[in-house]
Amino acid sequence: MGTNGVLKLRADDVIEKAKHEYEKKLAPITELMDSLFQKKEDLEEVKKLVPISTWYRSIRYKTEKSWSCQRRVVTKVCYGSDGLKMRHVVTSLPASKIPPSKLYTKKYCPRGEMENRIKEQQLDLLAHRTSTQTFQSNQLRLWIHSWAYVLINAFRQHCLKKTSLAKATVGRIRLNLLKLGARIKISCRRIIIAIASACPYQDILSIANKRIKTIPNTG
Repeated sequence: MGTNGVLKLRADDVIEKAKHEYEKKLAPITELMDSLFQKKEDLEEVKKLVPISTWYRSIRYKTEKSWSCQRRVVTKVCYGSDGLKMRHVVTSLPASKIPPSKLYTKKYCPRGEMENRIKEQQLDLLAHRTSTQTFQSNQLRLWIHSWAYVLINAFRQHCLKKTSLAKATVGRIRLNLLKLGARIKISCRRIIIAIASACPYQDILSIANKRIKTIPNTG
């Protein structure tokens, strides 16, 4: 749910703690920068390198009309170079069973991550296009899109590990690695695919090509 004045007021103590913690981490860097440089604008770039301070808080909250009773709201407070950012999650899980930090990071975030994977399949691989006239043909199209996602996800896990595309979305992998202009030469012995020397991802393509050859053929 979105932030409002009541939620912000009830999390005021946590906001102050996050702000104080961030400023404490920033202070020695500020002193060092002031001793080395005279320009204040240099400090703004350095602030972005200081880790954001993150705090969590459980709040009992009830809307004026739409909610029939009070509910538990877990608030995430982040304070960094961009100032204050807050997010709120409504839950029925009691605080005695799971603290606010674990509820947000272990329950809510994995659920959101799963939704991102569904979006990848629907938006990046067009799995939502089930517009044919019969159920069987729509089911076949969905299967094909699902197979494509499984293949690209396996390619991402095994061939793009420890590269800049290790956590890239399926759409970005398709755009940067698969949808490339190339010259293809076919002879009786081999097929040569020549990609332009200016391709910005040729190093990653080379790494992925070497790794994909090491994957065992299970038949």
